[in-house]
Amino acid sequence: MPGMVLFGRRWAIASDDLVFPGVFELFVRVLWWIGILTLYLVHRGKLDCPGGVLLSSYLIVLIILLAVIIGTVSAIVCVSMKGTICNPGPRKSMSKLLYVRLALFLPEVVWASLGAAWIEDGVQCDRTVGNGIIATVAVSWIIVASTAVIIVIVFDPLGGKMAPYPPAGPHHLDSHESSQLLNGLKTAATSVWETRIKFLCCCIGKDDRTRVAFSSTAELFSTYFSDTDLVPSDIAAGLALLHQQQDNIRNNQEPDEVVSHSPGSSQEADLDAELENCHHYMQFAAAAYGWPLYIYRNPFTGLCRIGGDCCRSRTTDYDLVGGDQLTCHFGSILQTTGLQYRDFIHVSFHDKVYELPFLVALDHRKESVVVAVRGTMSLQDILTDLSAESEPLDLECEVQDCWAHKEYRLVIVGHSLGAGAAALLTIMLRNPYPQVRCYAFSPPRGLLSKSLCEYSKTFIVSLVLGKDVIPRLSLTNLEDLKRRILRVIAHCNKPKYKILLRGCWYELFGGHPEDLPTELDGGDLTQPLLGERSLLAHGSPTYSFSSDSPLESPSKYPPLYPPGRIIHLEEVGTSGRFSCYPAARYSVKWSHESEFSKILIGPKMLTDHMPDILMRALDSAVSDRAACVSCPTQGGSSVDVA
Repeated sequence: MPGMVLFGRRWAIASDDLVFPGVFELFVRVLWWIGILTLYLVHRGKLDCPGGVLLSSYLIVLIILLAVIIGTVSAIVCVSMKGTICNPGPRKSMSKLLYVRLALFLPEVVWASLGAAWIEDGVQCDRTVGNGIIATVAVSWIIVASTAVIIVIVFDPLGGKMAPYPPAGPHHLDSHESSQLLNGLKTAATSVWETRIKFLCCCIGKDDRTRVAFSSTAELFSTYFSDTDLVPSDIAAGLALLHQQQDNIRNNQEPDEVVSHSPGSSQEADLDAELENCHHYMQFAAAAYGWPLYIYRNPFTGLCRIGGDCCRSRTTDYDLVGGDQLTCHFGSILQTTGLQYRDFIHVSFHDKVYELPFLVALDHRKESVVVAVRGTMSLQDILTDLSAESEPLDLECEVQDCWAHKEYRLVIVGHSLGAGAAALLTIMLRNPYPQVRCYAFSPPRGLLSKSLCEYSKTFIVSLVLGKDVIPRLSLTNLEDLKRRILRVIAHCNKPKYKILLRGCWYELFGGHPEDLPTELDGGDLTQPLLGERSLLAHGSPTYSFSSDSPLESPSKYPPLYPPGRIIHLEEVGTSGRFSCYPAARYSVKWSHESEFSKILIGPKMLTDHMPDILMRALDSAVSDRAACVSCPTQGGSSVDVA
């Protein structure tokens, strides 16, 4: 629901977000109240010491104050449980309760200060009573400090600009005034996001490229979030509902309802060969991450294996290899690839915005020169990831007959961000090196135009594991996800705390997904439901599909697609929701890019992107296919190894 308005400004918290923090505070306060009451009843006869009357009065007032606070917090929890995300009407008294609760902090702070002063004066009473007072003062200040931290977290810098207008938008304004308001809000939001990003990335320098990346990323975030009035818990609840809905639709789907895109017999014939190539070249893509990934994959033996390379001076060996900032990386690269020093041409871990670490090596087994580009591993890489702007590539793609002397071919590989960079580099090198190949592991979806995507299918192979979110991540898909979150929230008639509890249970232990409405996949997403209008901010153009909508403008953010042909590894069988070491087998198939046109929600949407998980899945798939090489192949466009 829209954020609460308190003290004349909007806050990044809703009136139904106070159930869990309220229950926690109630638990602490009730235990505290019982402890103080017990302390007073047991030791009140021992308060006839000097200063005992003050302590007795202090305890009595504290017991009464705690009882009032407990009553107020109980009321806040009860009210916060009412209504739904899109129906805050039953919670209209929440703001008054919060004003009362905040007002009670004043006597609590005063009383905690007095208690500290009396203890400091050294009141000579029973030691147990003194220790109880000290504990009371400590707990009071901890709660006050925690509340101050929470207030800072939920503070919305734009709240003062958004509070004066109703959630559905300032309809009383004419179109010109409304447009000015929206532009002003967007400018302010961009400035706020840029400040946040600069604060988070304060240690990466301030060159021109970094400043451009800051501005581009800030504009992206402000554009994406400026047209909805959602708080973070609304998004979490929407994701939980959407995950259950997607599982429910998939469970109810008949086998003949699954659309299969046949890649053709020629592609099917080389599936085994390309999968083996992916398995081989993934080692180079992993090696480009250097020692951090190697230590992570080998937590007990990794440091021992490469420790000598970190400590010993290998000046002679290093002179054979061009590059910089190698440190411990070279040892891990050698261990991962199994190559020798003389097999490397260049290794660089120079890391800046728009500049990625990479290595160049000779792969004698495959008779290829391998260029491996590192994926996301630093703040600089994250800024590069979030730069969503596109530009045309001036390529001459009309290549007829190109012949060259037989020699080592050029192969460019990478994972994640490195996969995207590798695909772009391959396309740019296609003319001078017609035999160049690229293996892109878990590449980002928002990479190529439709025509470049089709052009790249003759020399780029992408590999995607399971529900990996990155190959499904594009501005178009994010906009679709936002609309689906709004739609599923508007459909749900349960309070938010129940949605979150059910969602946590479902993510941890599984079970049957809720029987949620499924109009989402067949309905019209171009117009919001009545409940959704309360979640849109200031006359949002999100559903208008007009040129005024920033995300719908083809000149700013055109639709982009993943590179090349796509091999999809899907887990079959049960290995548990949080199995880090995949025990299940995998089906392997060629997939059409349209199968990655929606973001799938689930526990493995992030873990399936990790390079170590992908390497284990490839090991499992290749070994199973090798074991089943004598088995007859099933028909269809997919070849299962399970």
